[in-house]
Amino acid sequence: MAKKLLVAVLLCLLAACEESPTGRRQLALLPDSQLAAMGAEAFAGLKQAQPVETSASINNYVGCVARAVIGVLPEPRGSWEVVVFRNSEPNAFALPGGKIGVNTGMLNIAETPAQLAAVMAHEVGHVIANHANERLTQELGVKSILLMVSLFIGDPGSWSQELLLGALGLGAQVGVLLPFSRTHEHEADIVGLGLMAQAGFDPRQSLALWQNMARASGDQPLEFLSTHPSHQSRFEELQAEMPEALALYQAEQEQDRIPECG
Repeated sequence: MAKKLLVAVLLCLLAACEESPTGRRQLALLPDSQLAAMGAEAFAGLKQAQPVETSASINNYVGCVARAVIGVLPEPRGSWEVVVFRNSEPNAFALPGGKIGVNTGMLNIAETPAQLAAVMAHEVGHVIANHANERLTQELGVKSILLMVSLFIGDPGSWSQELLLGALGLGAQVGVLLPFSRTHEHEADIVGLGLMAQAGFDPRQSLALWQNMARASGDQPLEFLSTHPSHQSRFEELQAEMPEALALYQAEQEQDRIPECG
């Protein structure tokens, strides 16, 4: 019975393999509709828990940049909701279901429209690359494997079983979940760089943005145990992708499609 169950699980996993925007194979098992519903619920909760910025000038500015980035997304774009939160923490995010949140604190870090576009495009990149689905699938998979292991080792609740499950849990966390998160960050950087360039924002401003972020964040955890790449790794990866992004940006300049969001 256990062997048949394992085969069924493997066949299910293989059938669910997809390809990310950069050509990376990924596993995403949850329906898009479910992810969108989860994103909408989380966003509604945030709007209730945090004050929303009411300044027309700030909302118009952030909305202008957001519309430019959203306007170059692959079809179908759907309708996106953009909300500015009155929060001094420099943060921005995008959720499945077309939700974008920007803290007012991010406007102190992203000093130009192009830098703000770099932030938004990076976060939107996570959404269109289906990272939330992949991440949840990974976590559900790790929990399922640990549950299956617990059925075949030792006495339930025994010291030896708890020790082994603890070791497996730590190995899964460091060996699977965190590295994939760094992979997601790298992929969102690549996707975001292309999006901001196609939207008519100078991709070189992404480097300036992350330099600002580096100065603001100061010390950070070792990259091996961090869900984000080191600042130096990020700069090097962005510079490697810059020639292609610049070509996209120059094409927009030639067509005089440069957003005016100042």
